[in-house]
Amino acid sequence: MGGALAYHAGLAAEHQVAALYQRGGGRIAAERWRGRYGGEIDLIAREGDKVIFIEVKKADTHARAVERISRKQLERICLSAEEFVAARADCANLDMRFDVALVDAAGRIEILQNAYMFD
Repeated sequence: MGGALAYHAGLAAEHQVAALYQRGGGRIAAERWRGRYGGEIDLIAREGDKVIFIEVKKADTHARAVERISRKQLERICLSAEEFVAARADCANLDMRFDVALVDAAGRIEILQNAYMFD
């Protein structure tokens, strides 16, 4: 998939995932949020006492989508998540969760809750 097509496919996947979280009672607090350290968080949702940072990956299959996730990328997302929470008083005492949303070519979504944590 080339440049513009991949970009728009990625946006469509993010919108699908956002709608899924909203149907489940979540509220999307931010989309494509960028921290100062270069980490972009695709979606940030609020569900009750949780802030959920969601990395969306689209590929032909869920297995291929997983292969496209790097540890370095996840570390940047974690740094950005800390920055996001620190800048918002309403998030100060909330639990943080890191999910990965996999979207395949047929539009099927698989959510991996608590997909990653670092020491």
